[in-house]
Amino acid sequence: MRYHHIGIPTVRPLPKEDYIAAHKLYASGYSQSPYGIEWMKFDPDCPLPELVRKVPHVGFIVDDLEEAIAGREILIAPNCPVDGITVAFIVDNGAPVEFLQFDRPEAEVWPQGAKFK
Repeated sequence: MRYHHIGIPTVRPLPKEDYIAAHKLYASGYSQSPYGIEWMKFDPDCPLPELVRKVPHVGFIVDDLEEAIAGREILIAPNCPVDGITVAFIVDNGAPVEFLQFDRPEAEVWPQGAKFK
């Protein structure tokens, strides 16, 4: 397991937002941040749990998503928000934690990211 990003909820519009229609949220900042800071702005009818919409989360890359979530309190079941990646959220000590499993190199999933040059 290794650090990938921190996701921080926001209500303000930010530059270079990408819309993730399946989750009704805008994400920005990750590809430009050398520290993996991702801002997340949610539509009013976003279906994600309140804990994800209100509390910052930390994301970790894992080799085996099912193993990473085994025996944990599942907040969001495994799903594929974009082709090439499967994610899931657990709750740890009251905070959301995201696990990401890539099925190909991350630079192929998000090739525009400055951190991949």
